[in-house]
Amino acid sequence: MAENEDVLQLKSPKSQHVDIGDAGYAKGLKRRHMHMIAIGGSIGTGLFLGASGRMELAGPSLAIVYIICGAFAFFVVRALGELVMYRPSSGAFVSYAREFMGEKGAYTVGWLYFLNWSTTVVADITAVALYAHFWSMFVAIPQWVLALIALAIVVAMNVISVKVFGEMEYWFALIKVGAIVLFGIIGIFLIVTGTEIDGHTPGVALIVDNGGLFPMGIAPMFIIALGVVFAFGGTELVGVAAGESENPRAVIPKAVNSIMWRIILFYAGSVVLFTLLLPWTAYSAGESPFVTVMNAIGIPGAGDIMNVVVLTAAMSSLNAGLYATGRTLRSMAMAGTGPRFANRLNKAGVPYGGILITASIGVAGVILNFFVPERAFEIVLNLAGIGIVGTWMSIMICHWLFLRKAKRGEVERPAFRLPLAPVTNIVTLVFLVMVVVLMAMDANVGRLTLAVFGLIVVALVIGWFVIRDRINPDALIDLGDASELPAGDESRE
Repeated sequence: MAENEDVLQLKSPKSQHVDIGDAGYAKGLKRRHMHMIAIGGSIGTGLFLGASGRMELAGPSLAIVYIICGAFAFFVVRALGELVMYRPSSGAFVSYAREFMGEKGAYTVGWLYFLNWSTTVVADITAVALYAHFWSMFVAIPQWVLALIALAIVVAMNVISVKVFGEMEYWFALIKVGAIVLFGIIGIFLIVTGTEIDGHTPGVALIVDNGGLFPMGIAPMFIIALGVVFAFGGTELVGVAAGESENPRAVIPKAVNSIMWRIILFYAGSVVLFTLLLPWTAYSAGESPFVTVMNAIGIPGAGDIMNVVVLTAAMSSLNAGLYATGRTLRSMAMAGTGPRFANRLNKAGVPYGGILITASIGVAGVILNFFVPERAFEIVLNLAGIGIVGTWMSIMICHWLFLRKAKRGEVERPAFRLPLAPVTNIVTLVFLVMVVVLMAMDANVGRLTLAVFGLIVVALVIGWFVIRDRINPDALIDLGDASELPAGDESRE
């Protein structure tokens, strides 16, 4: 009966359903944790490392791509915020897909989200190794060894308790935000004073004299769209964390509404500063643009300090990825569509089974770093991007189906809503489909990624036919009928 009581306590006053995968978690995330998770989730390796490679392709126009993609990211998280206000769940996208799209939809969404974060974990440990090689003392250590050390540290911290995760993410986010704000102050000061940097005078002339806003034309803007969507992967993490928050309905609206201005300020604003301080050709993939600028300024130790910050950003993203997939896999396991090992919780209410499964993918990333260290980051970047696109599409579809139920009077919409829905749902879905289609324009990594994703789709189809007979029909409980509550499963204790 203990599990049944946990389930009953999860009932939302606006929902007639509850996901049994939400039982057993500790409500250990406080308001300050949630705010910093929302902030930190939108600032990761996509900005601190990925921006350099994208500027190589698109130049200053990258700022425009960030704003456009950022607007759609806001629509997605706003739609998710409405679903969270309706029914907070640690299963998040999987749980909502289960209610509005059925178990087949939950299965697809769950594995796409796992693809997103498991490949992001590989990208993050690769980024940590690249950042560490900035210092001569680590150059002699192979990239794969550094990646393995980073993975081991974060896994160990993540399985202790949700409070430890929250504290780690709080301080990681605080360091990231503080560094970007400090960088902005320094950059604006140098532009206003006209202080020469590495032989260049900061200002608009650096953009005009180096090919203008679109030095490589407009086409690269479309090609890099998937990479930019990857940069915003993590904004939806606040929806997962809501299930372990003390009071999600009091925190979610403010956290979600602040996402748009953060994207404009942190992403677009940073790119504008980069191109006003140095020619866009000064930035290269493999080195953070922040480090490039600080080294060019010539302040003693500035590059080292900035490298610590960008390394922190990668560790933060790695921390978030293990957290998110642990909860997602457990929700699926409880329904019978995920590995049974993912069911397991430790005494602190942490789904260590799912976390260790994701960590095993990270080990595969360590192997990738051993064989192709120079391409490891770019290879997984696009796969993670496709996973994010799939997750975002599922959120918009679930929200659209939620709207239809609300119109029929079957559910009640909360006061916090996605503006102009369902128009915003349709426009966002069209945009996300276009992003995937535009990948075909990238003859190098893009087409290869689509080919690999095609194999993943085949694997998902085969997997569904393998597991469909062991699906738990009570994964989503209608609280209108208490008799539907499961008797409990000893393996989940």
